[in-house]
Amino acid sequence: MARKNNPKNGLARVLRRIFGFFLVSAVCGVLAAGLVVPGVASAGMAVSGSIQYFDNLPGDLVVNSPSQSTKVLSADGKTIATFYAENRVRVSLDQMSPYIKEAIVAVEDNRFYEHGGIDPQGILRALASNFTKGTNEGASTLTQQYVTNVLNESRLAAGQTGQVVLSGQKTLGDKVREMKLAVELEKKFTKDQILEGYLNIVFFNRDAYGIEAAAEHFFSVSAKDLSLPQAALLAGLVNSPSYYDPSVHPDNSIKRRNLVLADMLAQHKIQQAAYAAAVATPLKLNITPGKQGCAAADMAVYFCDYISHLILNDPAYGATVADREELLYRGGLTISTTLDSRLQAVAQQQVDATAGANPDKWGASLVSVQPGTGKILAMAQNTVFLAEPGKFDTQLNFNVDSVDANGNDLNGAGGFQPGSAMKPFTFTEWLNEGKSLTTVVDASRRVYPLGFPWRDSCGKVLGGYSTAQKIAGLGTADDLRNNDEGYYRPMPVNYGLYNSINTATFAEASQLDFCGIQKVVDAVGLHSGVDTAPVNMHQLGNLLGGTEVSPLVMADAFATFANDGTYCGPIAIVGITDPSGGKLPAQASSCRPAIKPDVARGVNSVLQDVLKRGSGIYIQPKVQALFPTAAKTGTNNSNGSTWVVGYTTGLATASFFGDTMAGQSRAGQNVTINGKFYTAIDGYMLAGPQWANYMTQVAGLYPATAFPVPPASMVGTPTPSPSPRVSEFLSSSTDRHFGDVDAGWLVTHESSLARSGTRLDGWSCLSSSAPSRCGSRPCAG
Repeated sequence: MARKNNPKNGLARVLRRIFGFFLVSAVCGVLAAGLVVPGVASAGMAVSGSIQYFDNLPGDLVVNSPSQSTKVLSADGKTIATFYAENRVRVSLDQMSPYIKEAIVAVEDNRFYEHGGIDPQGILRALASNFTKGTNEGASTLTQQYVTNVLNESRLAAGQTGQVVLSGQKTLGDKVREMKLAVELEKKFTKDQILEGYLNIVFFNRDAYGIEAAAEHFFSVSAKDLSLPQAALLAGLVNSPSYYDPSVHPDNSIKRRNLVLADMLAQHKIQQAAYAAAVATPLKLNITPGKQGCAAADMAVYFCDYISHLILNDPAYGATVADREELLYRGGLTISTTLDSRLQAVAQQQVDATAGANPDKWGASLVSVQPGTGKILAMAQNTVFLAEPGKFDTQLNFNVDSVDANGNDLNGAGGFQPGSAMKPFTFTEWLNEGKSLTTVVDASRRVYPLGFPWRDSCGKVLGGYSTAQKIAGLGTADDLRNNDEGYYRPMPVNYGLYNSINTATFAEASQLDFCGIQKVVDAVGLHSGVDTAPVNMHQLGNLLGGTEVSPLVMADAFATFANDGTYCGPIAIVGITDPSGGKLPAQASSCRPAIKPDVARGVNSVLQDVLKRGSGIYIQPKVQALFPTAAKTGTNNSNGSTWVVGYTTGLATASFFGDTMAGQSRAGQNVTINGKFYTAIDGYMLAGPQWANYMTQVAGLYPATAFPVPPASMVGTPTPSPSPRVSEFLSSSTDRHFGDVDAGWLVTHESSLARSGTRLDGWSCLSSSAPSRCGSRPCAG
C-alpha cells in the first residue's frame, strides 16, 4: 500500500524553503552590499550590522600543497613503487589539456572568470530552482569548492579525519565561512592559479586525486594528452565520483559526459562538429589500477620494503615515526635508489627457478653490492609479499638484518649461518700476520679441548672440540670433522681454504692471535643479523660460521676483497627530492681501509681457486671462464643453510639457499627440491648454480678486470722437506689414503712421501693430469 504524504510534513518543507530563500537572499544582499557597493554599506545602511558580521569572519586560508604520491625509482629511472595516502601528482596548468580546463569551467562554474569568488546570480538561480521545482541544485563556485577541498585536505594531513566536511553535511555557518574564504582567496590568487589548484586537489576516484592521477587511472595517459571526450568525462565525474564512475556505471558516465559536452557547445567552447564527434565516441577506458606501497611494487618488493624502513627509521625525515609516515605517504618525494633494474630482473628469475614450485617452502635469495661504493644493485628472493595460492609468502626480507644499528625494525629474517663462507676471514689474518699462503699446516688434528693454548691478546677463546670431554660432561662439541674423509693430514693453507677443510682452518687459527681475527671480521662489517652485535670470533664455532649473518652483510664483506681491501658500507638511497626540487638527506658511500691491499690480493688469489679446483669446481656455468672471479662456498652442519659468495672486481654477490622458516631448524638432508633428490645439500649444489647463472648474465655490466696479484713473498712455495708435524704424520702410516688432494702439493712433497713408502691412493681427483679418477662430488663444502 502506497504511503500517503503527511500534510504537516509538506507544509514544513514549504516553510523551510521559504525561510531558506529569504535567509540566503539576505546573505546575498550582505555580499552584494559588501562587495559591490562597499562605500554605500559603510555609510550606514541597514545592512551594516550584517556586513560587520561577515567581515569579522576568519578570512585567512592557508593553502598548502596537497598530499602527493611518493615515487621510488631504480638507478636507471624505472618506477619501483609508489606510496600515497592520496594518489596525486601535481602538474601545472600548462601541463593539462585545454579541454579539461574548458570542460570543468563549463559544467561546474560557467561564470568562473566573471565573479569574485561567489556568484550571487548563481545562488539566486539555484534557490529559485530548488524552491519552485523541489530540486537540490548547488551554487558553489569553483573557488568555493577549492576552499572546501583545501580545508578538508588540511584536516586529513593533521589526522583529523572525523572533521572532514562533505558538501551535504555543511551547515549554513559552514557555507557563509566558505564564501568569505572564497572572496579572500580571489584577492590572493589569479583565476588560473585557483583553477590549477582545484584540478590538482579534487577527488575523482579512490585511486585518483587530481587530474593527472585521474587521467592516468582511467585512460593511462597524462593530463596534457586528454582528448575532448576523455576530458568531458572526467569533468563530469567530480559531481558524484561514485555515481558517475565509468568503470562501474558506464551509462551514467556517458550521459554525464554528453551533458558536459552540451554545456561546452552552448557556451561556445567547442564547435558543433567537435561536439558531434565527441558524443559519438564510445567509452574507451584503459584502467591503470592504483598501486600503493611495496606489496604492489613493479619490481624488487623486498628492496622496496627495505627502503621504506630506512626512511621510517631515520630522524632526518621527521622527529617521530608518524611524521616520517606523513612525509613518505603525503610528501610527494622522489626517492632515487641504487637498484639496477637489469640485475634485479635476472636475480628474480634465478631465485624463482632454483626451488621451482617449492611446496616445502625452501628459501632462495640473491643480493649484489658494488665494490668501491657499497651500492646495493639487486635484492631478490623466491617468495611473494602477500599470500597467493600455491606460493611461498612472507613479508620477511631474507637478505637483511632483523634490526638496524639503533635497534629499529628492518623486517629482515635476521641472517643465516654462513658455515665455511666465514673461513676467508681467518685466512685474512693469517696473511695479515705475515705468513705465506702456501705454508703447510697440520690439518690432521681434530681435538681442540678446553684448555688448548690458543693465543688471544684481547679476550678468551671459548668452546672446545673433544668427544672425550663431551662424554665427561664438560660441554664441548665432538672432535672436529671435515665434510669428507681423507683430509686429516698436513696441507698448504691455501689448499685447505679453497677445498674448505675445517681442520685446516683450525690449524691456521692455532698459530694466530684471535684478537687479530676479530679485528678483521669487525673491519669488514660482519655482525649478527639478529641484533647487529659483533660476530664473536673468540667463540670457536664462529671460525666455521656459527653466528647468523645476513646475505647483504656477507656480500658487502666480500666486496672488500674485490675492492683491494677497502670496505664500503651498504647504501640504497642516493637522492631524495621534494615536489619543489628541494634536496633531503640521502645516503652517501662511506668507505675505509679495512684490509691491507696485499692481503686482499692474497685472499683473492686463493678464492679464485675455489672455482677452478676447489669446493666450487662443479658449479655450472663456469663464470670464471668469462671473467676473473673469486668465490667461497658455505654449508652449515645441518645442511639447512648453504651459500656461495662470489665476486668480480665490479660486482659482489651473496647467493643463499636453505631453511628460512621460523627457527631455521630443518636439515637439508634427504630432501627433494625442484624434482631432484639430495642426500645432503651443499653450497655448490643449489646456491652455486643460482649464483653462477646470475653472474654469467650480469657481471659483464660492471668492470670485471683481472685481480691484482699478491707479492711473491706472500705466495712462497710449500716447504720441500716435511715439517716435524708432517714427518710425524708421514711416519704414522705407510698405507695412507690421501683422498682428493692438489697435484702441486703432492709433486712438491713427492720425494718425502716416497721415502716414507706412503702409497698415493686416489690422490688425483683435482689433478688435471687424471680427470678420469675424479669422484662424483668435491671433497668439502
